[in-house]
Amino acid sequence: MLANPSTSTLHHRPNYTHNPPCSLSNHRCKLSLSPNCPRFSNSAKSNFSSLSLLLSRRKRERLFTVVNAFEETSVAHDAPQSLPQPFSVKIPVGDRHILVETGHIGRQASGSVTVTDGETIVYTSVCLDDVPSEPSDFYPLSVNYQERFSAAGRTSGGFFKREGKLKDHEVLICRLIDRPLRPTMFKGFYHETQILSWVLSYDGLHSPDSLAVTAAGIAVALSEVPNTKVIAGVRVGLVDNKFIVNPTTKEMEESELDLLLAGTDSAIFMIEGYCNFLTEEKLLDAVQIGQDAVRAICNEVGVLVKKCGKAKMLDAIKLPPAELYKHVEEIAGDELVKILQITSKVPRRKALASLEEKVLSILTEKGYVSKDERFGTPETVADLLEVEDEDEEIVVDGEVDEGDVHIKPIGRKFSPLLFSEVDVKLVFKEVTSKFLRKRIVEGGKRSDGRTPDRIRPIDSRCGILPRAHGSALFTRGETQSLAVVTLGDKQMAQRVDNLVDEEEFKRFYLQYLFPPSCVGEVGRIGAPSRREIGHGMLVERALKPILPSDDDFPYTVRVESTITESNGSSSMASVCGGCLALQDAGVPVKCMIAGIAMGMVLDTEEFGGDGTPLILSDITGSEDASGDMDFKVAGNEDGITAFQMDIKVGGITLPVMRKALLQARDGRKHILAEMLKCSPFPSERLSKYAPLIHIMKVNPKKVNIIIGSGGKKVKSIIEETGVEAIDTREDGIVKITAKDLSSIEKSKSIINQLTMVPNVGDIYRNCEIKSVAPYGVFVEIAPGREGLCHISELTSNWLPKAEDVFKVGDRVDVKLIKVNEKGQLRLSRKALLPEATPEKSSAEHHATDKASPRRIVQAPKDGLGGEYKDKDSAVNSPRSDSIKDAPVSKKKVYKGLTSSGTEGPKNSVASVSSIASKDEGTLVNGDAKIG
Repeated sequence: MLANPSTSTLHHRPNYTHNPPCSLSNHRCKLSLSPNCPRFSNSAKSNFSSLSLLLSRRKRERLFTVVNAFEETSVAHDAPQSLPQPFSVKIPVGDRHILVETGHIGRQASGSVTVTDGETIVYTSVCLDDVPSEPSDFYPLSVNYQERFSAAGRTSGGFFKREGKLKDHEVLICRLIDRPLRPTMFKGFYHETQILSWVLSYDGLHSPDSLAVTAAGIAVALSEVPNTKVIAGVRVGLVDNKFIVNPTTKEMEESELDLLLAGTDSAIFMIEGYCNFLTEEKLLDAVQIGQDAVRAICNEVGVLVKKCGKAKMLDAIKLPPAELYKHVEEIAGDELVKILQITSKVPRRKALASLEEKVLSILTEKGYVSKDERFGTPETVADLLEVEDEDEEIVVDGEVDEGDVHIKPIGRKFSPLLFSEVDVKLVFKEVTSKFLRKRIVEGGKRSDGRTPDRIRPIDSRCGILPRAHGSALFTRGETQSLAVVTLGDKQMAQRVDNLVDEEEFKRFYLQYLFPPSCVGEVGRIGAPSRREIGHGMLVERALKPILPSDDDFPYTVRVESTITESNGSSSMASVCGGCLALQDAGVPVKCMIAGIAMGMVLDTEEFGGDGTPLILSDITGSEDASGDMDFKVAGNEDGITAFQMDIKVGGITLPVMRKALLQARDGRKHILAEMLKCSPFPSERLSKYAPLIHIMKVNPKKVNIIIGSGGKKVKSIIEETGVEAIDTREDGIVKITAKDLSSIEKSKSIINQLTMVPNVGDIYRNCEIKSVAPYGVFVEIAPGREGLCHISELTSNWLPKAEDVFKVGDRVDVKLIKVNEKGQLRLSRKALLPEATPEKSSAEHHATDKASPRRIVQAPKDGLGGEYKDKDSAVNSPRSDSIKDAPVSKKKVYKGLTSSGTEGPKNSVASVSSIASKDEGTLVNGDAKIG
């Protein structure tokens, strides 16, 4: 229902019941025509009727335009000024309402709207250029979406403190807005159109991406841009086996599905998302829920559009001449049939380019005469340009009476047709698509000779890059992906900067590269395009559910997919290649998955079919460009992990989508079977060039001791032991990354010593004196842990000054006799001297010896750990706050990846693993086994 409706309209032009005066004024300039002029004596017809006799047609039109402008300006200036009233409508979506408002912000834009959900507000505007651009086969639409940090009460972390270039997730939302809107735009409209969308307020609960899709659809519907129907978008989640429309961010944390759907009141135009091996039927149920919600939004928005929408610029649509389609078919039809039978992409592309040049030459330069109009010898343009006299009368002397006239017989001449180059190119592309679709429907064969449900030949190889941690080359037909996996620690994680004031790290990410060489072309190499970012995210979401958790595989993983050949479905080839490369890197994936791209020819009756949509499996590039659908589905035999669908026509229905999903499942089964034939097969073991990661648990209160003041201590450990990194977390989890086992053992020993809890009665051997004072010496019993040995505890005899006997650097054996309430250590050297007796020791010292057994710690000169012995010289581990290692037979070395999700600084680790000793057989040829 409309809130605060008003009778005022957005389009108002003044109407006059009298003729406009000859004198025009806007208080600054004045144009007047004298009424005394004879030519203006008759003014009954029009004040400008006589003036029109003196001016050319073009000048008259220009004058009338100026006159109208002055009239409207004058009336608008004299009229009382008032602000237009905003219009709003509340729309029920899921378990709450969203508020759509227009006429309040951005009134000079062709269309503007704000959409509010909770305290999240998205503002979107639509503007179009006054002058049309050069005609092309691509609608001139650009979309920019940006999340302002001020929306969440933050500022940018950059030096300039302002938003810069779009981040990856913002680019993805730009694509989500663009893809469903583009099919609704009319062909032949060449005014550049720009959609700008900003998040003005964000409450942390209601996601702005689905709101941005809806806001853009409403803004376009309100604007002058000609389009067919209103577009709206919603998100659908699945929590506890229940579908939720536009779930909150907290609900999405528990959701098994993330589906973003956009469409109209009658059809679906775009879906994208990922899930945890959801079945086809479950996905279809979610799509049905989303479509119902989109339909409800579109119906409510229709009332707002009728009230506030502007008149569409339908008169600006310029289509190629209708007869041009027939002429192109007459010239190129026979050759197109032959060219479309060429199976290889490059020869077929070159043949089509040559044919296009031929058609352009005829229709834009030489001129073309239709077969139906030809009679005799057709003329050329040069013939038409000849200056000819009128028909001559030929009279033969002596044989012609008066009035006899003989006409010179000539052939019938026709005007050759010339068309613009842009129109010819547009029509040639459409005719080529028509012939391709006709070949598929009528003959049942595609350009490469396959049937609609057949998959191209597949070949895959692993381990082709010896120094990479994992690699795979996956080839399907003329599409090829080179996937490379790199393992690392947290420092290699991708940092994500978002609206919420939280630090996020992606421990798994995939980067997709599409160089121009993969299609045999020359192009610019630079920053990743929006297409590359979108395809990379789709593949990343597809692979994410098969990765192990951070607890089981504590590594950051980067997958890089470089497309070396492309003829359609390159993103789905990246899914297959990425899965094989992960296995080759030794990542313990849960299962294998594959991806496939589906296409469709919707109106088959036009090409001799029965009208049933024809679904195509594993589409090529030409079938993607000429078809009506691009539906990418990734998963295994039992479920789906990621999906993306774009429609290029008036949308599809659920029955058509069901047919496509079932055919895609059969295609995935075939591809998975071919991937198992990979030669050589993934090694499924860790590369010797991959780093080692050791996880240990310490007392959370001791973490600061490991870090030290300003990070000095942890830096010194890294420098001293040669490890690559030491990552500490507030929950006591410590991850040590190194290239060899000995470095890890050294750093582990130092950390154990730093975090150990000294017990009264422990004995420390060969400890270094760090400083000498008059009242005693300070002895380092462990790295970073010092205690005071008072002068009275240095010797059994009286000693006037400590520096008389001891100096810095000397090594002594000491015993811990006291720990005060501040944690300070009191040591005794006298208690370990041979002549010392229990009677000479203090009473507290004597009582402590009886209460706890002694531990002897040997502190070597390098300070890299100690050897603990009891009275009987048996090897014993020190008491510390570190979690004890697992039994020797179960110790493991991990060389793997962390969870694919994001990790904040407070994540907990449920299980802890430890480093095995060198003689326990867990390292094989320099590689580590996965337990």
